[in-house]
Amino acid sequence: MEKTAETGKIPDVHTEEYINKVTLRDKLRQYKKRPKSLVMMILVMLSAAFAVGILLFLVAYILVNGVPHLTAEQFEWKYTPENQSMTPALINTLTMTVITLLIAVPVGIFAAVYLVEYAKRGNKLVKIIRVTTETLSGIPSIVYGLFGFLLFNMQLGWQYAMFGGIITLAVMILPLIIRTTEEALLAVPDSYREGSFGLGAGKMRTVFRIILPAAIPGIMSGVILAIGRIVGESAALIYTSGTFRSTPSGLWDSAATLTVHMYVQSNEGLHVEQAFASGVVLLALTFLINLASDLIERRIAKKKG
Repeated sequence: MEKTAETGKIPDVHTEEYINKVTLRDKLRQYKKRPKSLVMMILVMLSAAFAVGILLFLVAYILVNGVPHLTAEQFEWKYTPENQSMTPALINTLTMTVITLLIAVPVGIFAAVYLVEYAKRGNKLVKIIRVTTETLSGIPSIVYGLFGFLLFNMQLGWQYAMFGGIITLAVMILPLIIRTTEEALLAVPDSYREGSFGLGAGKMRTVFRIILPAAIPGIMSGVILAIGRIVGESAALIYTSGTFRSTPSGLWDSAATLTVHMYVQSNEGLHVEQAFASGVVLLALTFLINLASDLIERRIAKKKG
């Protein structure tokens, strides 16, 4: 056995540090015996580098083209054709995000709880619900927008209203929340349930005091993905909530989110530079929302631990 260069002593083979330590020479010896593994490692690293490179290129492109065109007029309280203010659209985005989550998250979590905890395993109804949610999650957002337009605007006579866009978004993200919550609940070990039942707890107490707290990290991941889809949605909202770029007086008025605001600016062709500036704000908003959600998830997990 070789001595270490730092101390000149033979290391203790029973220590975790020595067991888990793999030198570059050892890796090269392993790949020399298995050349296919070396090729696979190179392909995996190139794929990861390509994905990260595309992300960095998109972010850098938006920042380079948008930051120089950010002005104080774009953050004024009221929108006018002269200032192209994005503040009303930003407020509309936050309002629709919060209300949509308040509607979709409880429904999605309760539906997932029924599928995992209450429905019998192998039930045909459960299979139908899962196939339905998977199908709904694959439908393009423009189809949801057309559905909302035909139902809310045409049949119910709501015209372009923020509430119609909120309901459309809630239906759109519901399959995502159901599937992620279901996977999070299934990841909780059955020993948690058995231990709770063994101590005399009922079904409801076990679900809400033991299972759901243990599944919160997975549930929060689904909520974060849902927030990203809400904030970045434009196609469905153009047909339902409209493109009125001012702060509405109520949920029954037309209201444009930040993505719709960007779409209108770029579509007109007169304010493309301001559209890039709005893109910078949208990137910052998405980053802050994800950061806040991650901090909340870590704090919940720390309290649970």
